[in-house]
Amino acid sequence: VQLVESGGGLVQTGGSLRLSCAASGFTLDDYAVGWFRQAPGKEREGLSYISGSDGATYYVDSVKGRFTMTSDNAKKTVYLQMNSLKPEDTAVYYCARRDDENVVLGPWVLRRDEYDYWGQGTQVTVSS
Repeated sequence: VQLVESGGGLVQTGGSLRLSCAASGFTLDDYAVGWFRQAPGKEREGLSYISGSDGATYYVDSVKGRFTMTSDNAKKTVYLQMNSLKPEDTAVYYCARRDDENVVLGPWVLRRDEYDYWGQGTQVTVSS
């Protein structure tokens, strides 16, 4: 199992980036994927979740309306489209895999200990 993030970079405030998470060694249809980020000196925080089976998504309030998570199961890639970026979005962004449970989505789907495989991360820097 492997997850590889790409697409990070330097962008100005208000700009956009699209992150990709390429999955291998498993079928996206059978799992869920989450996006997380970690800023220097801060804990890793969950941002968004997508179910591999039905494409249902969940976002935390801080990114809702600005970030959109999609999955192309045929390409085995999950995306995070990030718009209206702010300096506080600066962090290393990670994707991770967890079991896809058919439950009502809420903050609990972003519990870090529920995720078993993680990518290496991609740096996003938003300049003011």
